[in-house]
Amino acid sequence: MAEPRCSGRSRLAAFIAVFVALFTSGRATPQVPLLFWSSDGLPPLASTTAGHITTNDQLSAYFTSAFGSASHTVLLFLQDKLSKDDFTVFGGVFGNKQESAFKNLEAALHSSSSSLAVPAMEWTDSSVILTLLQEKLGVSPLLVDADTLSQLSINTSVSNLLLINLPYCTGLHKSCKEVLQNNDEIMGKVLNIMKAKDVPYTAIYTGLQPSRVISETSVPNQSVGRSLLQAPTPTPAPVTPPIIYNQSGPCIMLWAKNLNVSLPGNSSWIDLAADRPSLAGSMCNETDSLLVLTYTSGLVLRFAMSNRRYPVSARHWFTLDTVELQVDGRTASFSGTRGIYAPAEYSFHCQSVSSFQDALLVPGSGQNVSQWRLNFVDFQIQGFGLTNGTNFSYASDCAGFFTAGIWMGLLTSLLMLLIFVYGLHMIMQLNTMDRFDDPKGPSISVPQSE
Repeated sequence: MAEPRCSGRSRLAAFIAVFVALFTSGRATPQVPLLFWSSDGLPPLASTTAGHITTNDQLSAYFTSAFGSASHTVLLFLQDKLSKDDFTVFGGVFGNKQESAFKNLEAALHSSSSSLAVPAMEWTDSSVILTLLQEKLGVSPLLVDADTLSQLSINTSVSNLLLINLPYCTGLHKSCKEVLQNNDEIMGKVLNIMKAKDVPYTAIYTGLQPSRVISETSVPNQSVGRSLLQAPTPTPAPVTPPIIYNQSGPCIMLWAKNLNVSLPGNSSWIDLAADRPSLAGSMCNETDSLLVLTYTSGLVLRFAMSNRRYPVSARHWFTLDTVELQVDGRTASFSGTRGIYAPAEYSFHCQSVSSFQDALLVPGSGQNVSQWRLNFVDFQIQGFGLTNGTNFSYASDCAGFFTAGIWMGLLTSLLMLLIFVYGLHMIMQLNTMDRFDDPKGPSISVPQSE
């Protein structure tokens, strides 16, 4: 699979050399690299020939030998996309170390007691690495960042799987090199925090999917005659873990399939759910919670929640009081107290939370609704009573038991029933004649006095 790395800066140079060999001679199958280093030590790997692609079964067997006994704290740096070309282009491998985008990563590999490189790992599903680590460690991943990790108390007597999501360049705001340099700084901060806490750890750096896939040009094994073509089965999109703010344990959770925002002067939507924000400035207590999401693009989302007891229902309810969107010193505020609420021990869920259509988020006075818009898809939040660890409590959904269409149908049916009952009543009140004329006898005389 890969060779143990053993000496100084030559480790990264050898790592990149293997990447180049794979680039020129390997098969054109989707593959992602994997870097593996530890403060305690790692079991050796059997050396293989150049161009070898590590399979999932081989990686699972190595994880079994590495995490088969005792407890381990694993840091998984999971980047949205990663390929060996990212190291060859931005790694400064041609002697120009000052231009490298992986300075902290090189320092970590150099200072670790042992490290391993898997230049080409078979990529079949974006959740393979996370699933294997969960299976071998027997724990669920905990999503953290540098800010929350510094406040988190790590119990080394049990295994821990700490997930740090890293973005990849999208070409909208920053270049790929700037994004990779920011990711390298985040890794440096996290590793420094672990050293300060004096917690032994094993770190893994890899990607959810390859950033570049080279198509195969030679097709010697394909038949020349007619064949039935079938569209390939699309790979399911990876499920993003929820955002968790920890303060002596998890106290705020948020998840959304899409966090779409529209800014003044730009009619297009920006989806923030794909990025992993910083949680600096967040806080929580028994009565108030504030979740601050600061993104690398400069956008800031604030969710302010409160927990109050209402005598009418004789229980505590939490409400999403305000949602604030800030960019370039400008702030737009939206109120959610009218429709976003749930019992304090529950979470709130809604398929669509928007500020412009069936609005649950009401814009503040004096704001131009057409310029500031929010649209959260499959939105779920909980700011109090997180007793299930890293899982949401029972969800109170925004969809009521009776929608407007159901009420219209019921009222129309009731009106038709009333008309039917009234008509039936009128028919039952009709009286038939009790006297009839006899054509052979005298005519009936009806006195006017009767």
